[in-house]
Amino acid sequence: MTERAMQEPTLLLLTALADAPRHGYALIQEIDAISDGRVRMRTGTLYGALDRLLQQGLIEVAAEEIVDGRARRSYALTDAGRDALTTEAERLRAVASEAERRLSKVRSVLRGRSTTDGRTTGGDFA
Repeated sequence: MTERAMQEPTLLLLTALADAPRHGYALIQEIDAISDGRVRMRTGTLYGALDRLLQQGLIEVAAEEIVDGRARRSYALTDAGRDALTTEAERLRAVASEAERRLSKVRSVLRGRSTTDGRTTGGDFA
């Protein structure tokens, strides 16, 4: 039985932690940058996801410090988290490769059916 695909918030969090430990606010900023502003993770969602990832052993608390009178935790990937992210990246790469292969096939069929004015004629792609 194959494992389920990783949910996008998990993928984004693990990706944000792939190159360095980060605290919550830095994770929110990284996720915004990684997703090109498409995903804006709210604080409650972030800390719920971090708690779940801690319980699953995919991340760990790398450091705790007091900043402006408030506790700040930095999180880092564990070996299990790195393995999970690697597996998901490979799965996504394979799916994207297959999508490109199929789209390329359709594009070549469409190019072969183009009229002189750039329109395409009808017909099967198979």
